[in-house]
Amino acid sequence: MCGIVGAVSTRNIVPILIEGLKRLEYRGYDSCGVAVHQGGELRRARSTSRVTELQSNVAAEGIEATTGIAHTRWATHGAPAVHNAHPHFSNGPGAAAPDAALARIALVHNGIIENHDELRAELMQRGYAFSSQTDTEVIAHLVHSLYDGDLLEAVQHALPRLRGAYAIAVFCRDEPLRVVGARHGSPLILGVGAAGTGENFLASDAMALAGVTDQIVYLEEGDVVDLQLGKTWITAADPAHPGRYRPVQRPVRTVQAHSGAAELGPYRHYMQKEIFEQPRALSDTLEGVEGISPELFGDGAYRVFKGIDRVLILACGTSFYAGSTARYWLEEIAGIPTTVEIASEYRYRTSVPDPRTLVVTITQSGETADTLAALKHARSLGMPHTLTICNVATSAMVRECELAYITRAGVEIGVASTKAFTTQLAGLYLLTLALAQVRGRLDEAQEAAELRALRHLPVALQAVLALEPQVIAWSEDFARKENALFLGRGLHYPIAMEGALKLKEISYIHAEAYPAGELKHGPLALVTDQMPVVTVAPNDALLEKLKSNLQEVRARGGQLYVFADADTRIDSEPGVHVIRMPEHYGALSPLLHVVPLQLLAYHTAVARGTDVDKPRNLAKSVTVE
Repeated sequence: MCGIVGAVSTRNIVPILIEGLKRLEYRGYDSCGVAVHQGGELRRARSTSRVTELQSNVAAEGIEATTGIAHTRWATHGAPAVHNAHPHFSNGPGAAAPDAALARIALVHNGIIENHDELRAELMQRGYAFSSQTDTEVIAHLVHSLYDGDLLEAVQHALPRLRGAYAIAVFCRDEPLRVVGARHGSPLILGVGAAGTGENFLASDAMALAGVTDQIVYLEEGDVVDLQLGKTWITAADPAHPGRYRPVQRPVRTVQAHSGAAELGPYRHYMQKEIFEQPRALSDTLEGVEGISPELFGDGAYRVFKGIDRVLILACGTSFYAGSTARYWLEEIAGIPTTVEIASEYRYRTSVPDPRTLVVTITQSGETADTLAALKHARSLGMPHTLTICNVATSAMVRECELAYITRAGVEIGVASTKAFTTQLAGLYLLTLALAQVRGRLDEAQEAAELRALRHLPVALQAVLALEPQVIAWSEDFARKENALFLGRGLHYPIAMEGALKLKEISYIHAEAYPAGELKHGPLALVTDQMPVVTVAPNDALLEKLKSNLQEVRARGGQLYVFADADTRIDSEPGVHVIRMPEHYGALSPLLHVVPLQLLAYHTAVARGTDVDKPRNLAKSVTVE
């Protein structure tokens, strides 16, 4: 992980590589680097700072070329240090360490090579020296060891030796104007340059090539691509002949990855911008929904929905909390049994499959490795009916699933998800209504009422965003704390979990969430006057139970911070701080109540001076297990 850019051209491609890395910064990274073919040798610059520093280093060293690769790294194997940063070089056996002046192979890699230890031992025995702790350097030496004048053949021979997930880009000193890429479990795209230029590009995300080309080929699992000046060549493993590759054709798509999506405008951080973009994102996501129909999710959805008896939701992180919220909707409104699984756990436990299950995946990027693997595992168990709620129409997840609902959150730069989460909830609510309709639980009057509520959501969210000044006042208290509890009941328990996650992610305050009824079963032992307790308090059927739980906190001296609907009769008093929500929104209340929790996390992080958009140790697109 985390971002790859590569290019072959007749012009200096270093500015394109650097700009591509800048466009991928939203994914999060610990280090960055660029390598080029210049003056008959390989040259390289690497940094553990931001891409802007790398840009300065490149300019100072006079690095420019027509062939090169670049990378932003999120550390997996080896600490975030310059010697572990990509690109990695190999100059063959016998050298003390890879030397830029002698290097033959340069390589960048997203993913994890699971058998890197045994390959490292084999290569060291053959005289290869290692200068990093990364699994990536193993691939560079392996390609070198198999190179015999043709880079494509060397890569094709190396790939069967690798176990794990990867997207790679590699070039060789002996073959100017050539870059080879390959993908297995991590995304990689080919960008075709404008007619007459002859240039071609590789990237892990189409956004990296915004303004350079909009002609994109999405490489499929197992593809190997050969980029040369004026031509490209894609091959795929031949299942009939293991170890052999056959030429394949992949469609070229026009993809508008607008560079303007990355502009901050009047906001201080991307996360703040994205919080305030939520009314528009929801409006876009619901655009064109004139009525509730299974066909919102694709052709044949009615047949699939009629043939299922239960729902299995697979997701990670914030998307898991969206799925956990949807479980309440699906069981109460649609009357369909629903299970929600953390994707990274599901595939490694013994479960009981049911072929009449609708497997629903939730992912912002559509490339989340754990969720893709869980989907494939579910299918292997004999559950063929699949649907994804996803923000990227061209992603691997959309291609893998039978049905899809594409949210229209737009590009989300901040690592901590905000607008992707609320649009996922909107998509899941539409799924609930569609299933309810198929099961005879949604009549015309109810459908009309639900559509009115959905269409009013953007306006309701604007009113919630107006609470920001009150939330800022609370954040000044939270910035001085190191621990916090979040409480919710029923439908709003997953929202409390999402609020705690946001606070952890960007402010580094330890936060946990519990169903409020669980307080007396353990967590109450943590409550002191130094422990802020955030509570989501809608005016629903569990309100009176929740009020009793709040009294348990007050009796132990805890400080309560309550987001309460206007008619809950929860009032501010010493030790009880209340922010009134503009209106109660019934089943859709989670979409409103999560927004002030996002604002609280954001402003607390700002007060503590953390890197809000790029929190430590985290990446935006998690393409490794």
